Amino acid sequence: MTTHLVLIHGAWAGPWVWDSTIEPLKAAGTAPLAVALPGVGSWAPGADLGLDELVSSVLHQIADLDGTLVLAGHSGGGIIATQVAELIPERIAGVAYVAGMMLPTGVSYRDLCASLGFHQPVGVGPYLEPTADGRGSVVPPEAASSIFFHLAEPESAIAAARRLAPQMDSARSIAPTWTAERFGRVPRLYIEALHDRSLPLDAQRRMQQLSPGAEIRALESDHAPQLSRTAELAEMLASFANSVGSPAHRTGPRS
Repeated sequence: MTTHLVLIHGAWAGPWVWDSTIEPLKAAGTAPLAVALPGVGSWAPGADLGLDELVSSVLHQIADLDGTLVLAGHSGGGIIATQVAELIPERIAGVAYVAGMMLPTGVSYRDLCASLGFHQPVGVGPYLEPTADGRGSVVPPEAASSIFFHLAEPESAIAAARRLAPQMDSARSIAPTWTAERFGRVPRLYIEALHDRSLPLDAQRRMQQLSPGAEIRALESDHAPQLSRTAELAEMLASFANSVGSPAHRTGPRS
């Protein structure tokens, strides 16, 4: 049975952020699908996209996939992965977080940072520039290279920084709502980015404490291990997907 690995990008990015991992993931026996989220690049005047619209977009893109589904959420894409798993836990064999927001129910990333005493804004926040309509933000390439991609090869970091697009604020200010009976029973993997300047390691580990039960792996990476630790990331994701997607795992009890 095919194990589909659904790859969900974070803010300002797109499916392209997973490009370098696609072939290694295929070689490792999974069927990767990088989905595109609305609210990135451009939006209609007056549009107000929130978590419901983001999740609906993912559900539409995976509706025709047969076989086992494993979700992987990078950064803010982790919130969307959580909500998808809450809605259709019977179809989801596992959820992986790649330096992702594995937030407790009802808690936003801003809430989490406030509870840790972080000065706002965190990470790339101080460098964001508003869009012309005042409803979104842009990451300057220099800030992106330094904060998101600082351990990638310079050429790759610069190229990725230039590909980031405007992000609608309402599509970024989101919090999951989930239950122990649904999302809480889905196997999870959390991949730490040990040198992350965007999602600080303290925040990553606090989320693990507040939403316990995930398998923990770590990478010597920045916020985007897709670029800085491609092979290692692909191996971790494929190993998890193949494990939780196996017939023996799927038919066994979930604790």
